[in-house]
Amino acid sequence: VQLQASGGGLVQAGDSLRLSCAVSGDTFRRYTMAWFRQAPGKEREFIATIRYNSNIVYADSVKGRFTISRDNAKSTVYLQMNNLKPEDTAVYYCAASSTVISSSLSNRRAYAFWGQGTLVTVSS
Repeated sequence: VQLQASGGGLVQAGDSLRLSCAVSGDTFRRYTMAWFRQAPGKEREFIATIRYNSNIVYADSVKGRFTISRDNAKSTVYLQMNNLKPEDTAVYYCAASSTVISSSLSNRRAYAFWGQGTLVTVSS
């Protein structure tokens, strides 16, 4: 399975950005998809996940500002980010798993496949 993330960039605080992650190499519907991020000097942090049946879980830090969605016909998962803040600055990674269980959705070790990351920089 190959994941290709895109859509990062430099924005100002309060702006919006949409990240995309295109998946190839296997049946997209089989996979739970997630977004993580990693700021400089920090551990990789869970943001959101969406299961094949569109059940969604968000980290508290992004609830109400970020929206995860998937288009099974396009084998793509999206992360719509609104009202961005400087503390959202990080490299954003998409991840996929066909075996993750409900209790491990926010655990980065539960995801076997990762995209290359896309940098989001939010200036104040």
